[in-house]
Amino acid sequence: MANFAIGLDFGTNSCRSVIINVDNGEELATSVYSYPSGELGIITDQTDPNVARQNPQDYISGLEFIIKESLSGAERDFPDFDSDNIIGIGVDTTGSTPIPVDAECRPLALNDQFKDNINALVWLWKDHTAYEEAEEITKLANDIRPQFLERCGGTYSSEWWWAKILHLKRIAPEVFNSAHSFLEHCDYIPALLSGVNDISLVKRSVCAAGHKAMYCPSWGGLPDKEFLGLLDPQLEELRDRLYETAYPSNHAAGSLSLEWSEKTGLREGIPIAVGAFDCHMGAVACGVKEGVFTKILGTSTCDITVVPESQNVDHIPGVCGVVNGSVLPDHFGVEAGQSAVGDIFLWLVNNIVPDSYGSSMDEKFETMEKLMSNDAPGSSGLIALDWNNGNRTILVDVRLSGLLLGQTLHTKAHEIYRAYIEATAFGALTIINRIEDYGVKIKEVVTTGGLSVKNTVLMQIYADILDRPLKVAKSDQTCAVGAALFGASINEGFDIFELRDKCALIRDKIYQPNPEAVKIYRKLYSLYTDLHDAFGTEKWQGNLSRVMKDLINLREDQR
Repeated sequence: MANFAIGLDFGTNSCRSVIINVDNGEELATSVYSYPSGELGIITDQTDPNVARQNPQDYISGLEFIIKESLSGAERDFPDFDSDNIIGIGVDTTGSTPIPVDAECRPLALNDQFKDNINALVWLWKDHTAYEEAEEITKLANDIRPQFLERCGGTYSSEWWWAKILHLKRIAPEVFNSAHSFLEHCDYIPALLSGVNDISLVKRSVCAAGHKAMYCPSWGGLPDKEFLGLLDPQLEELRDRLYETAYPSNHAAGSLSLEWSEKTGLREGIPIAVGAFDCHMGAVACGVKEGVFTKILGTSTCDITVVPESQNVDHIPGVCGVVNGSVLPDHFGVEAGQSAVGDIFLWLVNNIVPDSYGSSMDEKFETMEKLMSNDAPGSSGLIALDWNNGNRTILVDVRLSGLLLGQTLHTKAHEIYRAYIEATAFGALTIINRIEDYGVKIKEVVTTGGLSVKNTVLMQIYADILDRPLKVAKSDQTCAVGAALFGASINEGFDIFELRDKCALIRDKIYQPNPEAVKIYRKLYSLYTDLHDAFGTEKWQGNLSRVMKDLINLREDQR
C-alpha cells in the first residue's frame, strides 16, 4: 500500500499544494490559488513603496481550494489513490511574515473593527517599512547583547519579526494594543488546520524563531525582557504572550480538525508537521546536505545549506541566520539570499528593452537570450551591481540601489540584460565565498524555481561564475514537496533523511563550468568586488579610477 503526504506552500503571490507518494517522490497532483487581494496578492500603499501587506482571508480561502482541488486531481488521474492513505500534512510559508492575532489565534484583520486598517493585515516578508527599527535593534544588540546578532549574520533586518512588531507599535498603537500576540504565517496555518484556538498551545517553528526572531536555547529562547524593554516597555510585556520553546519540522504541530476535515475532504486526525519557511523546506526537496548549496531562483533568491551540529558554526557575518534544526534535524541551517533577481529582469524588460526585441515580454526575453548566448563573457564592457531592491546578503542593507557601469553609445539592451544576470551570479558567488570563509565548504549547487528551468543561458553563466556544477531539481514545486516530506516524517518509521534521499529528484541536465569563461569571469568578479565594497561599505579605501578602463580593455580582448 502506497503512502502519500500533502505539502502546502504559501508563496508571495499564491499558494499551492502537492500530493506526493513518499515511497518514491512521484507527484500525483498539484493545485494553485492566486491571492485575490491587492496587486498580485500584495496590498501596498502609494505613499510608501516599502509597504507590503496581505489579507489573511486569502490564506483561508486558498487553503480550502488547493486541498480540495489537488485531492480531486489525484483521484481523477490515479484510480488507486485513496486519500485515507495520506499520512501527513506539511506547511511552508514566506517569512518573516507576522500576523497580529487575538488570544484565540484569530487575525485582527478578520474583525470588523480592523477590516480597513492596513496595519492590522499580515506583514509580508518583503515589507521594508521597519528599517529604522532594524537599525535600532542592531545598535542595541551590538551594545549589550552581541550574541543575539551572531546567529543572524551580525545585522538585524527590516524584513524580520521584532523590527516589524516594533514599527507596528509605533505607527498603529491601536492595532498593537488590540493584539494579544503575533503569529508567523508558518505557525498560523498548522494552528488553523489543527483547530487550535488558544495562543499558548501553538507550536512555534524554530526555523522562523531562530532565523528572524533572535531565538536560541543557549540564551533562554527569545531575547530577554531587559533587552526588549530597552527597545520599548510594551515589547517587554509582549514577551510573556509569545513562546518559550520552538520546534523543528519533524515534530507534530497537531492533527487535522473535524472542521477542516469537512471543509477539505481529508480524514480527520491526519498529523500536521510544525511549519517552516518555504526555502528551508524546498532545500530538502533539492537534496540539501553537507557541501550542497541550494538556491531558489525566482523574483528574489533564497540560499540554504546545512552543517552538522558537531561542526558548531556559530557566526557567519551577513547571512540570514545559522540555526540548529531549521532545515534538518541535528544540523545548523545556514540561510542567505538576494533581494531581487527575476524582479530585476522584469524591471528591465518592462522599462528599458525596446519593442524592436519583440512585442511581448516573452518575445523580448527570448530574443535577448538568443542574442546574448553568442556573446563572450566581458565582451559588452558592462558590469552591474544587483541591488535594485537593496542587498540582503552579505551587506544586509535595504537602502542600497542598483548600478550599471560601462555603457557607451553602442550598448544594446541584451548586453544590459546579460550584465544583470552576471551581477546576480556575482552576488551569489559573494554569498558562497562568505560562507566558505567561515569553514563551510560548498562543492555543488542545486537550483530550483522558474529561472532554473526556463533560462539555459542564465544557468550556464551561473555555472561559469560560481565555478561549480549546477544541478536542477526535478520538481517544479520543491517547497511544497519539502513540506510534504516533513508531513510524512512525523510518523513513526519515516525518517526525514531517508525521505530526502528517496524523493529529492534531480533533472538529467547538469551545467558544468566552462574553464575559459571561468578565467574571464574571475577578472570581472574582481571588479565587481571593488564596486561592491566601495558602494556598500564604509571602510573601503581603494581606488575606482581604473574600473572603466579595465572594462574597456576586457571588452576589446573578448571581441
